Amino acid sequence: MVRERNEGPSDMAAQRRNLMQSHQSWTDDLPLCQMCGVGTAPNCVYSSDGKGTQSHTNEDGHLRFRGEDGCFLYGVFNGYDGSRVASFASQCLTAELLLGQLNSSHTDNDVRRILTQAFDVVEKSYFETIDDALAEKAHLSNYLLPHNEGQKVQERLKELEQEVSGGATAVVALILNNKLYIANVGTNRALLCKSSIDGQNQVLQIGRPHSTDNEDELQRLAALGVDSARVRQAGQIAGQSSTRRLGDYRVKFNYNEIDLLSAAKTSPIIAEPEIHGSQSLDSVTGFLLLMSEGLINALESAHGPEQANQEIVAMVAAELAQQTSLETAAQSVVDRVKRLHHDVYVSGRQRATYCSRHEDMTLLIRTLNYALADGALTPTQGGRIYPVSVPYSNSQSTSKTSVTLSLVMPSQSTLTNGTNTASTLEEGTPTPGSQSPTATLQSTNTQTQSSSSSSGDGSLFRQRGSQAAQPDETGRVPPYVDFSQFYLLWGSDHSDGQSTQGGLGPQ
Repeated sequence: MVRERNEGPSDMAAQRRNLMQSHQSWTDDLPLCQMCGVGTAPNCVYSSDGKGTQSHTNEDGHLRFRGEDGCFLYGVFNGYDGSRVASFASQCLTAELLLGQLNSSHTDNDVRRILTQAFDVVEKSYFETIDDALAEKAHLSNYLLPHNEGQKVQERLKELEQEVSGGATAVVALILNNKLYIANVGTNRALLCKSSIDGQNQVLQIGRPHSTDNEDELQRLAALGVDSARVRQAGQIAGQSSTRRLGDYRVKFNYNEIDLLSAAKTSPIIAEPEIHGSQSLDSVTGFLLLMSEGLINALESAHGPEQANQEIVAMVAAELAQQTSLETAAQSVVDRVKRLHHDVYVSGRQRATYCSRHEDMTLLIRTLNYALADGALTPTQGGRIYPVSVPYSNSQSTSKTSVTLSLVMPSQSTLTNGTNTASTLEEGTPTPGSQSPTATLQSTNTQTQSSSSSSGDGSLFRQRGSQAAQPDETGRVPPYVDFSQFYLLWGSDHSDGQSTQGGLGPQ
């Protein structure tokens, strides 16, 4: 959104209100990032026969843009009580970060400051768009009218409440100067899967959710006068487990009227992001995952929380090895989690009681020097083969449980979409780097991040020659598997005394 220097605060508020009401996008002209794919699924409530119905419209949101000067911006927003805040935040945050505010000369401290300021602007700008509705709501609430007029007032108050209610949590990833920054508000999740120097695979959970069981958040609330023990026991604040969120005027303006928060000295539920970074992406091969709370909760409800990070990474790695587009890979993973959740519910097993419903699910995959399958080429044309299954652990155990990945991946010199590509983080199709994650992921959780290191004999990226098989003098390509012994054995059992020569097998 272009800003004129002579625009005042009231003009800005009016402009934002007009944009919200007209459903215009502020960021239509920004190019989408092609190294990113997004998968989604709406919420679902299961009936006793296992059939599912959607209880409300999808409230999640996301963004995935390529800015100037080597800048990339991604985000996943988990909305609730409507999609207004998630939609507004995805547009406004993009406008606050990618319209010239960031450039390659900025230091880490500059980037953190700009990110924090952007979230503050999003919060204030959103409330500016609902100022008039809040004022009208407060005005009508103070009047007692005759029954016939009072009914109209109640209907109008209900409309206003729907207009102003709702909020969102957000996890945002910024890549600038080939460095990764994660800004988190609430209960979404960011995972970075990368190869370490010694060839092991690392899965890092960047940051912890701002929830009612986060010790740091409970200490922050306690310092404001809130009874943190009661908050932990309740598990939710005004219907949500998050202790940081965008929007939600009830907990921002009327927190003194909420029992759990009534003793707070200042607003306890904030929109200030926790910034993590910078994480250098130089020589990194792997992928970044941003997930909404609904996806995380669905997987954890089905299989328990102990290995959720490792399971989702195993699923992503499997789909990236089979699919030819990031969009398809991301959607396949979301569909897979949805099926797992449903299957556990209809199974009637121990965890079925946790799986009667799930919320909206969003998964964003951003690859880092990572090659996809090339479905346009057959193996004899130099294409890639991705056989074998990719099992993942659904163990309920709290001990370290391995998740075995068995994938055949291409060598660095393979063709991608028919053209040679270089390893780069610029726009285009990336290729694998020299490092390769290996086969087994093991969980090691800490308070600030979840780290997984691999061990074992196999390799997640086992190299395979990319040269096409050459035909012989008869014009035939040598077979991949020699079935000669099979034909001889089969013939000896079914020959009826006649020679099998010239019968089965290639002629």
